[in-house]
Amino acid sequence: MTLQSAPEVTAPPEVERLSAAGRRGRLAAAALVLALLLAGSVWGDDSEFPFGPFRMYSTRAAPDAPVVSTRVVGLTAEGEEVRLSGGEVGLRRAEFEGQLPRLVDDPSLLGLVAESYETANPGGPDLVSVEVVQRRFELVDGARTGAFTDDVLVSFDLDGAA
Repeated sequence: MTLQSAPEVTAPPEVERLSAAGRRGRLAAAALVLALLLAGSVWGDDSEFPFGPFRMYSTRAAPDAPVVSTRVVGLTAEGEEVRLSGGEVGLRRAEFEGQLPRLVDDPSLLGLVAESYETANPGGPDLVSVEVVQRRFELVDGARTGAFTDDVLVSFDLDGAA
């Protein structure tokens, strides 16, 4: 039986300490981040994320407040609605809602939505106009009453429409 010698043990590297200026700098950076988080939590909104809360997760709506659903529809000459905002034109409803200020400022952008629909549905009905409609569902104690109102936010008549 042979005995082996113990392996050489190396000393752990010496810990380097931060200088006083380094500690103050890190403390100041941490204080700044905490101050931004606090300010964002109190006054912030979605656009200040991650320093502001996502309102959809951090707040709740009143149980009697109406629920708003936005949709984009094309109208035929007969007045029939053709849905354009459920992925039918490559954009989801949330994407339309994010672009509402642009659409209100420049309704001609709805013409591009109609072009996308016609490209994807060449045999579909001919559209004469495109509208962005917000439907408000009435609630009582958080339950739907069945009542709703529709508000047309913006409308665009397509070329060639009568």
